[in-house]
Amino acid sequence: MTKFLLRRLVNSLILVAIATSFAYILAGVSLNPRARFEGRNPPPPPAVVDRRLNELNANDKTPVLERYGTWVGGLAHGDLGRTFDGDPVTGELGRRIGVSLRLLLIGTVLGGFIGVAAGALSAIRQYHASDQAITMLSFLVLSMPVFVLAIVLELIAINFNDLVGAKFFAYTGESSSGLQGGFWTHLVDRLQHLVLPTLTLVLLQMAIFSRYQRSAMLDVLGSDYVRTAQAKGLRRRRALVKHALRTALIPSATYFSYSFGLLLVGATFTEKIFGWHGMGEWLVDSIRSSDVNAVAAVACFTAVLVLISGLLSDIAYALLDPRVRVS
Repeated sequence: MTKFLLRRLVNSLILVAIATSFAYILAGVSLNPRARFEGRNPPPPPAVVDRRLNELNANDKTPVLERYGTWVGGLAHGDLGRTFDGDPVTGELGRRIGVSLRLLLIGTVLGGFIGVAAGALSAIRQYHASDQAITMLSFLVLSMPVFVLAIVLELIAINFNDLVGAKFFAYTGESSSGLQGGFWTHLVDRLQHLVLPTLTLVLLQMAIFSRYQRSAMLDVLGSDYVRTAQAKGLRRRRALVKHALRTALIPSATYFSYSFGLLLVGATFTEKIFGWHGMGEWLVDSIRSSDVNAVAAVACFTAVLVLISGLLSDIAYALLDPRVRVS
């Protein structure tokens, strides 16, 4: 098992290096940082523009491979360069990661668990009313784009607040600006801001995982080893949990590992609509503003997330299926 994971780690590190390199070179070639200085009145002298771009290692007059070498040299020392605003990319990256984690951690984990449980129940009670209800709800959520779902939840929250005559749900930003009070006041305020975006993610994850888990569970319910376990006297519930569900969890565990890693930079609509300034929003804004260093940092972080997700997927696979536990 250890040698297996070490081999996967080495392979993943090579893939991370390749993916990050291609991402930086693509951003360096396709983005145009010089355009940020165009249209200013009075126009800045070309020498001033070149000096500023050289400071940011984003001068298009410098060969992209040379800029890439400079960026890699800084990366080796933990320096990802600076944004166009002059702030260290490393500090901004850490802040954005914290925002995305606060938003996504609860929603992704909770949605995954609820989706797996709903999918397993739906498969066990196939064609019953519960199965039809779960299927209908899942397809309803999956048929709506995420921004439509978020806006619908916002409208429901606004009407509910008007109905009760109080700000029960907050739907913009991480917290209320200028809020006075102690620890519990700020905690309640943050929870009020967290409910709607978390619910959006929970519904999406629940819908996806319930479909995956239902399909996987149906594949194993009629397996010989499940019927044999019950024939030997094992109670149906224990046979379903110990044998059927454990096997059916393998594809869901793999999907969860990768989806959680990619969701940190993929929840752009959720962050934009609810005013959370996380990784997804930063990536879109950085591409739009031709901030090469920020785009490269997000690409590097995403590649590392995929590496970690792959390792977690392998570990989960080995725990669920002893056949892959090689020495």
